[in-house]
Amino acid sequence: MSDENQNHAKADLDIVIAGGGYVGLVTAVSIKSAAPHLSVTVIDAAPVGAWKNDPRASSIAAAATRMLDKIGVWQEILPNAQPITDMIITDSRTSDPVRPVFLTFAGEVNPGEPFAHMVENRVLNTALHDRGDALGIRFVEATGVETFRTNPESVTVTLSNGETLHTRLLIAADGARSRLRDQAGIKTVNWDYGQSGIVCNVSHERPHGGRAIEHFLPGGPFAILPLPGNRSSLVWTERTADAQRLIKTDEFVFEAELEQRFGHHLGPLKVEGLRRVFPLGLTLVREYVKPRFVLVGDAAHRIHPIAGQGLNLGFRDAAAIAEIIVETDRLGLDIGSFAALERYQSWRRFDTVQMGVTTDILTRLFANDHPAVRSIRDIGLGMVDRIPSLKNFFIKQAAGLSGDIPRLLRGEAI
Repeated sequence: MSDENQNHAKADLDIVIAGGGYVGLVTAVSIKSAAPHLSVTVIDAAPVGAWKNDPRASSIAAAATRMLDKIGVWQEILPNAQPITDMIITDSRTSDPVRPVFLTFAGEVNPGEPFAHMVENRVLNTALHDRGDALGIRFVEATGVETFRTNPESVTVTLSNGETLHTRLLIAADGARSRLRDQAGIKTVNWDYGQSGIVCNVSHERPHGGRAIEHFLPGGPFAILPLPGNRSSLVWTERTADAQRLIKTDEFVFEAELEQRFGHHLGPLKVEGLRRVFPLGLTLVREYVKPRFVLVGDAAHRIHPIAGQGLNLGFRDAAAIAEIIVETDRLGLDIGSFAALERYQSWRRFDTVQMGVTTDILTRLFANDHPAVRSIRDIGLGMVDRIPSLKNFFIKQAAGLSGDIPRLLRGEAI
């Protein structure tokens, strides 16, 4: 929002980040690590300490682990991270007794460097908070940003606790339903897939050996992602009506449906904690920036989890905006100027649209149960499996190491 006809307070803060999820946190730590003199404040609307209890888990690509290492948090995370040693992809129907493997991936992009790790969100968030505290980042919990007003030299931010802040730059990391994006008047392109994702963790009798499995089923992909110990994280996609039915069933029925999709290769299963469900769609913003205002993470894009790249796309945003802010500051220029922020927009737009289109095509291709379409995609998967150069290309993509990536994601300091 803009109002240039009233008195404007001078900014006494450098950067305010709205949103205390992992994208907001990694943005804050990346900036503060490279430019300790800049003041960074994180406003988190979630209840106090909620970040310590997040039961979800995330796939962190190799590029993101390089970034986390460079900003000083990966060594704290690593003891509780599960490397993905390999991945297999099948294409079948739920009732099929055998699911033939069409594509396999080795788990390393370089010797000793897995293409991804699975990390529980509470572990990731705790490490980022600890590092943020050590760097002097200010955290304001159980408080949201109510409104903001952009002035020529600052942004006036009003919090739900009544506090008013004056900052040179406001970064919105407040999720897919971003209120700040709406307040800024930024339009989006949206597509609902008619699918929902069920997320939960399970324990099982036998070890998974670090293997990730993705079953492409008519209702959507069913991903089994290894966690430390005899545990796995599931991302289970179904048509929305079926997902709602499943989430409301009793534990016995849910586990029976789960076992039919999961299989028996790891022995008996037990669901741990809560089952969560969320709608799946594609959201792309028309603008990433306004004067003194930037979108990162799910506030800027929402994609289907079919390729497991949601977190890593957000980390690319964080690395890019951190690099631009730090370089702009070193030149003695205004970090909130539209000229500086436009660099971020032009840098991130192509990558985000490309990933959105790719996941959209994959979603439509693998949700189609027509026999001819199934045959074509299975032939395609088989061809990829037999051509080493193609497999290496896809591994590099999955590792987040393709394209014009920011320095932090290459493991280099800003």
